[in-house]
Amino acid sequence: MPKSDLWALLEENGRSGVYPMHMPGHKRQDHDLCPGFPWRCDITEIDGFDDLHHPQGILLEAQQRAARLFGSDEAWLLVNGSTCGLLAAVGACTDPGDTVLIARNCHKSAYHALELWGLRPVYLEPACGPFPFCGSIPPEAVEKALRQFPTVRTVILTSPTYEGVVSDIGRIAALCHRAHIPLIVDSAHGAHLGFDPGFPKSAVQCGADLVVQSLHKTLPAPTQTAVLHRSGTLVDPERVSHQLDIFETSSPSYPLLAMADRCLQLLEQEGQVRFSAYRQRLARLEKRCRALQNLVLYTEERLQQEAGFCWDFDPGKLVIGCGSCGLDGPALMERLRTGFRIEAEMALPGYLLAMTSLMDSDEGLDRLADALLSLDRQAGFAAKPPDPPVPPVPRSVLSVGEALRADWEPVRWQDAAGRVSAQYLWAYPPGVPWVTPGEEIEEDCIRAVLRAGEAGISLRATRKTPPGTAAVLASTKA
Repeated sequence: MPKSDLWALLEENGRSGVYPMHMPGHKRQDHDLCPGFPWRCDITEIDGFDDLHHPQGILLEAQQRAARLFGSDEAWLLVNGSTCGLLAAVGACTDPGDTVLIARNCHKSAYHALELWGLRPVYLEPACGPFPFCGSIPPEAVEKALRQFPTVRTVILTSPTYEGVVSDIGRIAALCHRAHIPLIVDSAHGAHLGFDPGFPKSAVQCGADLVVQSLHKTLPAPTQTAVLHRSGTLVDPERVSHQLDIFETSSPSYPLLAMADRCLQLLEQEGQVRFSAYRQRLARLEKRCRALQNLVLYTEERLQQEAGFCWDFDPGKLVIGCGSCGLDGPALMERLRTGFRIEAEMALPGYLLAMTSLMDSDEGLDRLADALLSLDRQAGFAAKPPDPPVPPVPRSVLSVGEALRADWEPVRWQDAAGRVSAQYLWAYPPGVPWVTPGEEIEEDCIRAVLRAGEAGISLRATRKTPPGTAAVLASTKA
């Protein structure tokens, strides 16, 4: 371990005998409230431990390690997850009322940024194909939108997506830079990319200006740990720091920071060996799953057979299509849970997502392959056409802020066609809005909602309405 190891320093401080007349209130005392929690390592910003909002010592070294490891000009450790990093990134690149180019399949936190600053969105629709999830954002669509909307201040994309689909960030970044505007990439699911030739390059390596990565999603780091990267000269680092002052907690968790730094150290010291072994495990699983007859394991080769759908793909995301197995995603997820004691990440009507990382074992991936092959042998029914991954972008009638401030009423989903939504609606995970406040509710959205209900998928909305109803603007027709 390096000389400046935060976790070791925290442990040393816990053994020092110094009595803490400061926060936190547990006073670093071991007790039975949560056995196993590292109470003695949980401190506040005391002498010798730096300040996340003004790092000059050990936390600055940790952030420099992150920048060096991923190849950015500057990096900020985050303990409020990628959400706070994405909000800070958008805030650093825009002023209230600006126009932004945003992928429709962005996470809800990006939409919350639009809401906070009253930004005017121009949506980029991901490629569609015969698959139940979104494809890449075509660079041609970005180029066309930048010509059509010359006042765009920034571009916001998600790559990789929740399902592992990667866009051509290098080409898109070049288009943005030609227009002298920054590219923000929500790469929450891509912190592991770029460390091995068997995986796509990271958004940082491809030239994006601001990139948010969740260490905890795909690397050995605890929940809420993330990194925000800045590269190039288009974004003022002082504006980024100021926005992080707003969205990052002023009482950051030192155990989380220390464990995030240990994750970075692991990648520095053992990354090459561990990723090589990880890639081999995934290749073995993919080879075994070629025997599937009814279920479908989506691979880069399969996805790229549909021209223009998928520019690149993360093999660490195991997207299992229901195919002709006679089960929908939630039912398949339940079979894995009850029959094989495997808990998958997420399920939607047409597919199931199982997430992997370099910490997976041979036994774990073999167990999943055995389960899928067993379920595959039990099935064999007519295939259903896949549901659209996200309903098409509806017509916008009012801004998000205007719709949220307006009077609203609940109506049955079956009667909501043509009404203006007063709420966000999404399946969570992945948290991609199907409709936002101020948009007209269309038949495609209603069908998707009813289909999700039939499959037992709980949709999230920002208004509390009776079951089976939507929040719409009061007595308003689009």
